[in-house]
Amino acid sequence: MLLKDHEVAARLGCARSTTWEMVRDGLLTKPVRRGLKWSRWPSSEIECVEAAIISGVSDDELRQLVRELLAARAAGRGAA
Repeated sequence: MLLKDHEVAARLGCARSTTWEMVRDGLLTKPVRRGLKWSRWPSSEIECVEAAIISGVSDDELRQLVRELLAARAAGRGAA
Protein backbone atom coordinates (compact mmCIF):
# COMPACT_ATOMS: atom_id res chain seq x y z
CA MET A 1 0.00 0.00 0.00
CA LEU A 2 1.24 3.48 -0.82
CA LEU A 3 0.54 6.48 1.42
CA LYS A 4 0.13 10.16 0.55
CA ASP A 5 2.01 12.80 2.54
CA HIS A 6 -1.04 13.74 4.62
CA GLU A 7 -1.56 10.06 5.46
CA VAL A 8 2.07 9.70 6.58
CA ALA A 9 1.73 12.88 8.65
CA ALA A 10 -1.40 11.52 10.33
CA ARG A 11 0.32 8.22 11.17
CA LEU A 12 3.34 10.01 12.61
CA GLY A 13 1.22 12.61 14.40
CA CYS A 14 2.78 15.60 12.71
CA ALA A 15 2.04 18.24 10.09
CA ARG A 16 2.54 17.58 6.37
CA SER A 17 5.36 20.11 6.36
CA THR A 18 7.08 18.18 9.16
CA THR A 19 6.92 15.03 7.03
CA TRP A 20 8.89 16.80 4.30
CA GLU A 21 11.33 18.25 6.86
CA MET A 22 11.95 14.72 8.12
CA VAL A 23 12.72 13.62 4.54
CA ARG A 24 15.09 16.56 4.13
CA ASP A 25 16.82 15.72 7.44
CA GLY A 26 17.17 12.02 6.58
CA LEU A 27 14.70 10.91 9.26
CA LEU A 28 12.15 9.55 6.79
CA THR A 29 12.55 7.77 3.46
CA LYS A 30 12.07 9.75 0.29
CA PRO A 31 8.77 9.02 -1.39
CA VAL A 32 8.42 7.01 -4.57
CA ARG A 33 7.88 9.53 -7.34
CA ARG A 34 5.99 9.08 -10.53
CA GLY A 35 5.76 12.19 -12.64
CA LEU A 36 6.02 15.73 -11.35
CA LYS A 37 3.22 15.79 -8.79
CA TRP A 38 2.75 12.17 -7.68
CA SER A 39 4.68 10.92 -4.66
CA ARG A 40 3.81 8.15 -2.22
CA TRP A 41 5.51 6.24 0.59
CA PRO A 42 5.42 2.45 0.89
CA SER A 43 3.45 1.71 4.05
CA SER A 44 6.00 -0.94 5.05
CA GLU A 45 8.72 1.72 5.26
CA ILE A 46 6.51 4.02 7.33
CA GLU A 47 5.72 1.12 9.67
CA CYS A 48 9.46 0.53 10.20
CA VAL A 49 10.06 4.22 10.92
CA GLU A 50 7.07 4.32 13.29
CA ALA A 51 8.37 1.30 15.22
CA ALA A 52 11.82 2.87 15.51
CA ILE A 53 10.39 6.17 16.77
CA ILE A 54 8.20 4.36 19.30
CA SER A 55 11.19 2.35 20.54
CA GLY A 56 13.06 5.59 21.19
CA VAL A 57 15.96 5.36 18.76
CA SER A 58 18.24 8.38 18.38
CA ASP A 59 18.15 10.56 15.27
CA ASP A 60 21.42 8.98 14.11
CA GLU A 61 19.95 5.48 14.49
CA LEU A 62 16.84 6.59 12.61
CA ARG A 63 18.99 8.01 9.80
CA GLN A 64 20.79 4.66 9.56
CA LEU A 65 17.46 2.84 9.35
CA VAL A 66 16.31 5.20 6.60
CA ARG A 67 19.52 4.54 4.64
CA GLU A 68 18.94 0.79 5.00
CA LEU A 69 15.32 1.09 3.88
CA LEU A 70 16.30 3.13 0.82
CA ALA A 71 19.07 0.64 -0.05
CA ALA A 72 16.58 -2.23 0.23
CA ARG A 73 14.13 -0.36 -2.00
CA ALA A 74 16.85 0.27 -4.59
CA ALA A 75 17.80 -3.41 -4.52
CA GLY A 76 14.15 -4.38 -5.00
CA ARG A 77 13.86 -6.00 -1.58
CA GLY A 78 11.49 -3.55 0.11
CA ALA A 79 11.12 -3.20 3.87
CA ALA A 80 11.19 -6.39 5.88
